[in-house]
Amino acid sequence: MRGLARDPSRVSADLPVIAGDALTGEGLDEALDGVDVAYFLIHSMEGSANGFADRELRIATIFAEAARRAQVRRVVYLGGLVPQAAPSVHLASRLAVEDLLLERFPEAVALRASIVIGARSRSFRFLVRLLERVPVTPLPSWRDHSTQPVDERDVVAMLVAAATTQHADGGGVSLDVAGPDVVTYAGLIDRIRDAMLLGRPQIPLPLSVTPIAAPVAAAIAGEDVGLIRPLMESLGEDLLPRPDRDAASRLGVRTHRLDAAIERALRAWERVEQLAAR
Repeated sequence: MRGLARDPSRVSADLPVIAGDALTGEGLDEALDGVDVAYFLIHSMEGSANGFADRELRIATIFAEAARRAQVRRVVYLGGLVPQAAPSVHLASRLAVEDLLLERFPEAVALRASIVIGARSRSFRFLVRLLERVPVTPLPSWRDHSTQPVDERDVVAMLVAAATTQHADGGGVSLDVAGPDVVTYAGLIDRIRDAMLLGRPQIPLPLSVTPIAAPVAAAIAGEDVGLIRPLMESLGEDLLPRPDRDAASRLGVRTHRLDAAIERALRAWERVEQLAAR
């Protein structure tokens, strides 16, 4: 077991880590040597306003070529839930990478995840920072769209189970990772706010206003607008799992309820940094 990172010193996992770069292919052959199952968890959104989709596909192609040279049997990929309508650029990019890996590796497993609730999830941290730092919560028109957030523990459990699942033995499979609770985005923000013991009135906005809201929200939360803008653009439709592609039931993982996931994520965060009003 080994990993690949541009800066191995930043990896906290107890395993050998090869220094490399997936964009150039440096270190991939060494990292994949003798590997039977490889996890592809690389996403690329920051630093290029509209070019991240091309970069993601290029990285996936370079990885796939190296994995085939190493005779990797199965690749496990973590992407995002896809709406029934046309996906945003962000989610279309995730889908393109999924299609490439399923085509190249007959036993590949692609997991499509909703918002991950965890102390290290940047989507979750973004919402927490906004609630901490803004006395009112302006909510654009996407506030009424629904999704099924998932505990990071359950995501990890499903990633582990995907390495050995027999559901992909006859061909690659795409499954949806989601928690048991369906909420609107406004409802999700309410639950995080309540867990933080904050009073933050919501102000409904009539339009999406993402081009204006994304830079402002990113600045307030201390995030890269190159990450926040594509994420906000993806909220324009419901992001719900496909009924016949439930990863939890197929992989034998019992999922945590949303409130328990939020409380655990906040507690884990507070072990290293105090949060406002907690």
